[in-house]
Amino acid sequence: QVQLVESGGGLVQAGGSLRLSCTASGRTFSNYAMGWFRQAPGKEREFVAGIVWTPTPTRTWYGDFVKGRFTISGDNAKNTVYLQMDSLQPEDTAVYYCAAEPYTGWGRPARFGSWGQGTQVTVSS
Repeated sequence: QVQLVESGGGLVQAGGSLRLSCTASGRTFSNYAMGWFRQAPGKEREFVAGIVWTPTPTRTWYGDFVKGRFTISGDNAKNTVYLQMDSLQPEDTAVYYCAAEPYTGWGRPARFGSWGQGTQVTVSS
């Protein structure tokens, strides 16, 4: 398994922005699909965004609730994937998790097998 460490969470006012980072170690980053998930108190974990690099071009996909507010990207040289979150709302408050799965292909992985410890995002109204 790949080791994942998230950072960048915090407290922000509604309408503000945050950028989460997830650094992976131990594997060839570009041969993985990377994803962001979140879990709010009392709710199930939900998919936020995903990215696949191989084969090129890079492909991304998002949960329906994102509605253009979030952007996933990555830097293969740094083994890091980012989640830029704009126009944050109180309902975006959750623990955000980075996930990884060995994957190269034109589709999307059916599951993610490696997970980070999570980073808290709190949006105040």
